[in-house]
Amino acid sequence: MIEKIERYYLEIKFLKNLKCKEILSEKYLLKLVDPIDFQLNKFLYKQIGNKYQWTDRLAWQDKDWIKYLSNKKIKTYVLKKDEDLVGYFELILYQEQCEIAYFGILEEYFGKGLGGHLLTEAIKIGFKQDVKRIWVHTCSLDHPNAIENYKSRGMEIFKTEVLQRKIV
Repeated sequence: MIEKIERYYLEIKFLKNLKCKEILSEKYLLKLVDPIDFQLNKFLYKQIGNKYQWTDRLAWQDKDWIKYLSNKKIKTYVLKKDEDLVGYFELILYQEQCEIAYFGILEEYFGKGLGGHLLTEAIKIGFKQDVKRIWVHTCSLDHPNAIENYKSRGMEIFKTEVLQRKIV
């Protein structure tokens, strides 16, 4: 049996197009992970991605995580409530663009508007890197609100594709 997966690529080219979503609680804090902590990235990738079939990094050994995160163009930010992890995003900086490579909220924080806030912050931080565009891709396997969150922040679809995968 073949499953069709729709993939969407979205972008925002100007900070002025960002439709911010702020949170009012001071209990939430966004922080750059510095120094790198591959165990943290690995944990968040597995915890958030498990439900949405993120599989590309599951075969990675610790050395692969370390090598990837040692790239100075990759930055990880975590959102915490007090000391508890809420979500994260990874930015990859290219010459004149920034990719939001991974983005997600832990399930126990769903429905609190935190995804919109976290995406707002990812876009703001991306534009501070003096880039001309920020982009992300998502797919039909992702959380049902994901694409609407991207669009609600001012991102626009610039490319779509249909992938097929064999279900075993």
